[in-house]
Amino acid sequence: MPTVTRDDGAEIWWEATGPEGAPAVVLVMGLGYPAAMWWRQVPALADRCRVIVLDNRGAGRTGDVVGAPYSVPMMAADVLAVLDAAGERRAHVVGISMGGMIAQEVALAHPERVASVVLLATHPGAAHATFRPEATALLSSRASWTPQEAAEASIPFNYAATTPREAMEDDWAVRLPLATTPAGYLAQLAGTTPWTSLDRLSGLQPPALVVHGADDALIPVENGRLVARSIPGSELVVLADANHVLTTDQTAAVNALILDWVARHSA
Repeated sequence: MPTVTRDDGAEIWWEATGPEGAPAVVLVMGLGYPAAMWWRQVPALADRCRVIVLDNRGAGRTGDVVGAPYSVPMMAADVLAVLDAAGERRAHVVGISMGGMIAQEVALAHPERVASVVLLATHPGAAHATFRPEATALLSSRASWTPQEAAEASIPFNYAATTPREAMEDDWAVRLPLATTPAGYLAQLAGTTPWTSLDRLSGLQPPALVVHGADDALIPVENGRLVARSIPGSELVVLADANHVLTTDQTAAVNALILDWVARHSA
């Protein structure tokens, strides 16, 4: 099991799939989710890209390592350490939700390492984001529930009405065996809440694609529009029949968007 050991002793799990020498794409997951939840994307991307995934601190195979609470800059530095371990000088950075915040930070702090960014279902910091009260209540309560309870309660905030229950259960079969602990979840939530990028996004240099579900009930589409407006030259795609987990709701569309974007920015 490949890991990279950070200066503070944290061991960050990562994995690479696809041909060496192909454009590198690193996928960064959201709050409390393991990298395994990219399972619908990795096979589609790995034919043409070297796909790198990692488990953020507090999630998946990395688990509850030192450093809590886990800040966005801390986890962005972990991404760069994984790229170093994978031997990749530059990569396209794709992040969803909290992972989109981490992707923004990587691109802002180290633009020379970033070929482009794809920001899925994300926002520029909680202080500037638009949230529904019921979504905020869900995030605050989730750590006290069992993984199955949290999965069931999150359905209206995660999945589109058109997404079959079977697809949700397929996700849970991948995600729940690697469920974050309450401590890991809270360490991510507490560490990322103070972060903001809004006053820096006008200086984001790598090409940026912002993708959001029209029906996102956890991080409403207004947040994606704000991110796109704030990044000069960015492109915005809003997907119909897509909630927060748009990677499941609109798998084919998301995969095609990423592949096309990477091809366009891999000269």
